[in-house]
Amino acid sequence: MKRLNTHTTGHLIRSASLNGYIELVQSLERNPHTFMRTVGLKADDLLDPEALISRDAARELLEITARATRIEDFALRLAAQRKLSALGPISLVLREEPTLRHALNTLCKYLKLVNPSLMLHVEDADDLVIIREELLPTPGLAMRQSVELAVSSMFKMLSELAGPQWQAHGVYFTHRPPAELAAHRKFFGQTVKFNQAFNGLVCLASDLAKPRESSDKLAAGFARKYLETELKKRAHSSQETCYQVILALLPSGDCTATAVARLMNRDRRTLHRQLSADGLGFAELLDRVRMDAVKRHLQESDLSLQEISALLGFALPSSMNHWFQANFGCSPSRWKRCEGQG
Repeated sequence: MKRLNTHTTGHLIRSASLNGYIELVQSLERNPHTFMRTVGLKADDLLDPEALISRDAARELLEITARATRIEDFALRLAAQRKLSALGPISLVLREEPTLRHALNTLCKYLKLVNPSLMLHVEDADDLVIIREELLPTPGLAMRQSVELAVSSMFKMLSELAGPQWQAHGVYFTHRPPAELAAHRKFFGQTVKFNQAFNGLVCLASDLAKPRESSDKLAAGFARKYLETELKKRAHSSQETCYQVILALLPSGDCTATAVARLMNRDRRTLHRQLSADGLGFAELLDRVRMDAVKRHLQESDLSLQEISALLGFALPSSMNHWFQANFGCSPSRWKRCEGQG
């Protein structure tokens, strides 16, 4: 099976994603430069928050640091130091949005300028708003810390925009809980849950609809013009965009080429032609998304095979078992046991 094209902007992120890393590790009386050298990064790489660094190096750095320091809530400690201004020009625009919901919509629009490997999907559910955050995976690399950094940073951003009185209705992670829950409950409150169907937040719609005061519309206007210019310069490949849409549609059970093409604002034939230009068919990409997702669920969560099969869009667990056997050469249960022993 062909690999996803790795020579894309989706594999580069702003160095601001590691803002505060050096100071945090030093506060733990460890040498951050030792960890950074292990993944091919150096302190100079973090001087300019707009400089681009390897996404995979940043992810690996978070994981090895958390393991070496034995601090499961490392990502939360990193997020706790964050200010909205770390988002750069986008922060000026977000501050001037009339409501939190408008701010979320704006963030969705410009997200590729902040983190092109993060997919943000906001949906209404009666009196609630669900904010799903999914990271494009790095095969073979654990992403627990990266996921927790993404969700905790979103939580921190909404808290700063809404004020300290704001609380999420729920905080959800697909991976299993840490050995100790105290740090996560202190950061998010008692509503944090693990082994869930998605990563992200659930908020009260009424909280997101509350009007906010604006203070500097002129600066926000200049920032928006800059962001629009940058947005035109950068574009996901059809392959990356299709990957993200498939990932979002899988749990619905209606992840067809037609449905994906519609959400990408093109017809099915055009989608197939664009994917073919990258040497990849839709069915092959669908399998790749499922393979990345099923490995992540089996390795990092305690969800049942029935729950995992539903999240991957299979009507029956037996259908997933047959698909898994064809792609991995063994059953999901056996694969999980072998990975656990490895």
